[in-house]
Amino acid sequence: MFNETILEHFRNPRNAGDLADANAQIEVTNPVCGDILRLAARVVDGRIVGIRFKTQGCVAAIAASSVLTEMLTGRPTIESREITAQSVAERLGGLPPASFHAAQLCADGAGALGRQILHAK
Repeated sequence: MFNETILEHFRNPRNAGDLADANAQIEVTNPVCGDILRLAARVVDGRIVGIRFKTQGCVAAIAASSVLTEMLTGRPTIESREITAQSVAERLGGLPPASFHAAQLCADGAGALGRQILHAK
């Protein structure tokens, strides 16, 4: 059902856990399936220099969260709001339609993180 990229990110998630020196944190939820994504980021001079995630959810949600942190690391914060569900799914090599909600959760999280950082200035 899942491709090797998804399974690799699920088995060996990148950037999972807490970030002690985070200066931005968000939490988003998918009310339909109950998945929860928490992102903690360290932003310096408008750029995401560190990021960690904690996700409660399915295989796809954990894999998508892992790939999201890779997509955000090193990016200017303004670009975090440009991440789409489609770009997350493509980075994973595609998601089955029943699992696309995981990519949407991550796009929602990236957007929320970008908005929080913008409003904190």
